[in-house]
Amino acid sequence: MAALVAESLQHNSPDWQLKHACPACTYELEDEEELTFRLLYAMDSNDLLKRVLQRSLDHADNSLAPSSEVPTCQQFTSDHYLPHAFVDQYSRDSAPTTSEADKEDAAAENSCAGRWKNMDDAKTKKAWGIYDKTGIFMAVCHHGFSLLVADMVQSGELAKYPLAIVLKLLEVYGKQLGGGCDIGCQFKTTLDNSSLGPLTHSLQHTCLVGTFHGHAHRHLCQLFSLTTYIKGLGLENLITCERVFSKSNSLASALWYASVFHWQQAIDSYFEHNDDFEVYAHLSNFLYGNYKQALDILNNGDATLPRLMQDLGLTDESIFDRWLEEEKVYLQGLTQEPKHKTLQMQYWQKLVNLTASEEALKAAMAAFQVYSQQEDVLYDLQLWNTHKAKTAQQHAIEDQERNLRLVQVLKCKLKITMWWTPTDADWQRVGRLIAHRKYQRALDRLEGLIVTCIFELMKMNQAGTGYKLHKHIAKALQTCSLTIRTALSTYNTIAEAMHPPHQTLKWKEVIKYVFLADFDLPHDTRADVSQWPWSSAAACGVMHLYFKMCQAQEEIQCLNVEVWCLVTYIQDEDKYLWMCENQLMATSPTLAHQIAIHQNAQGQFNARHLKQLHEILKLPGFSGTIVPGVPLQLLAERIPFNRPSTVDPDTPADLDDEEQVEEVEEEALRSLQDILHVADDFSQLDLHDHEADEE
Repeated sequence: MAALVAESLQHNSPDWQLKHACPACTYELEDEEELTFRLLYAMDSNDLLKRVLQRSLDHADNSLAPSSEVPTCQQFTSDHYLPHAFVDQYSRDSAPTTSEADKEDAAAENSCAGRWKNMDDAKTKKAWGIYDKTGIFMAVCHHGFSLLVADMVQSGELAKYPLAIVLKLLEVYGKQLGGGCDIGCQFKTTLDNSSLGPLTHSLQHTCLVGTFHGHAHRHLCQLFSLTTYIKGLGLENLITCERVFSKSNSLASALWYASVFHWQQAIDSYFEHNDDFEVYAHLSNFLYGNYKQALDILNNGDATLPRLMQDLGLTDESIFDRWLEEEKVYLQGLTQEPKHKTLQMQYWQKLVNLTASEEALKAAMAAFQVYSQQEDVLYDLQLWNTHKAKTAQQHAIEDQERNLRLVQVLKCKLKITMWWTPTDADWQRVGRLIAHRKYQRALDRLEGLIVTCIFELMKMNQAGTGYKLHKHIAKALQTCSLTIRTALSTYNTIAEAMHPPHQTLKWKEVIKYVFLADFDLPHDTRADVSQWPWSSAAACGVMHLYFKMCQAQEEIQCLNVEVWCLVTYIQDEDKYLWMCENQLMATSPTLAHQIAIHQNAQGQFNARHLKQLHEILKLPGFSGTIVPGVPLQLLAERIPFNRPSTVDPDTPADLDDEEQVEEVEEEALRSLQDILHVADDFSQLDLHDHEADEE
């Protein structure tokens, strides 16, 4: 019956459910303001929804017993479920980086490369013998509506699952999508290096990191990927999957021993029910809460930000964007040495290698002359010695020529006219620089870790940090502390070996650093972080407030569009279902009755939504509208006129049984129409009053 209703409503086209998953995200209107992101979604894995693979009990070997499950021909299909074949086509793209050169390139591009282990399949291989399905990988929109689900088949969180989801979303929604992932920085590198890389760049897909897990990333990674600093994202934190999974985990115990068909069916039915009766029911509350939160942030910020800027002697808000860029440049400088100095040190080292190879060549040529002129030895021995000396001479020539080419290349890059000699000032300066190199590297690493730790402590102590996020940051700081201990030990060893010995640090001193003003060690680094204006605790607090206000302004811009789309969707969908029901009433009353039931289930929350939308309208500072707009697909284009029915005509007895139910449903429909008309009248009245006040 559900299939017949979908066919009658023209809801059975490919990917129809995915294209119309969320009224606020996917319902498009004419003259709609273009946002930075057309769709924001989050994706993550849930390894609690497993399925046990039943095996034979009479297997004598120590190896895994064969499966005892009865084969079935049942195949579950849904717009939300990705087929295994579609997912497996990206198995090759999920292969890990193995070569050292590739690892160095990935590390240079992504400061968190190699840091995350949840994409390491080796940790879950032991479970393959027990579970047929090790969980699901899912994508949801930022309002909570389910988009796509993929089964994790005898594997961990491989890259092929998010790759397949990204491709499907790009095929359906097109460009300007933003996807949040716990390890969005690592996945961005994987996505760029995969076969989808050119497509994602052309369609402007953005990989993001959710706020909750973002504080476990390196501070430099947070500046590039964390939702706080992404323009156009608003106040969205992209931790929607965690909220969805907290409810779906109750399914786990009922699914472990289900068949594959019923396992997938139960998961799909749950998320369909959750979308219709949980997420949609609270959609207007979600919009109202976010709008009120954004307005509160702006009101408080307008009263606080000017005073804080005055205390710091600031007059232009654009300085905060410059500070953010300076912080990025500073932290990037700690990940690698300055390029010009690196080239100079390479040139110095290649000159040393060239000199050594020339000396080795002279020695090899002299040895060849000695062995070739020997007369008082056996011929075979002389021949063997001569051949050995000739081979050594040839190798020395090749080494000398290779080092000469490298020196010439570096000389051109540095634009040096005359070769350096040991008596030159540049030779001696770079020689001292190389001797200082190990110390500088150890110092830069220690400084970067301590500065990151101090910044995280500032975030943990900021007002508005929730308890769970507070504990999450604290746990990340514990891991960072272990890394600091190792870096501190390395630094002290190298500092003591310097001539003269440099300053050393003790762990008790390091753990007392709470503000950068307490940290004296950076004065000895390449760039003194304490001299940057953004490094103080007060400046960090003002920057955080400024970017939070920017997010609030972007959130209001997004919510104005989403509120407009929702109120238009409520009106259009109700009219569409009512017209389809009337059209089928004469030819197929049973099917018309089923459409009426679908309409009641679909519209039972509309009165609540309209009431909440009027509450949004009353908010001081509301800048949008709740007057329904014009959808891109007009209502007349959707009505299936003269569509033949595939259902047998009803008998008079069937019509008599349904008459009483229909009367109740029609009364509910008329009430809903009255609410919609009242909403339109109030909106027009408010609009006219606003125009009269302006005049």
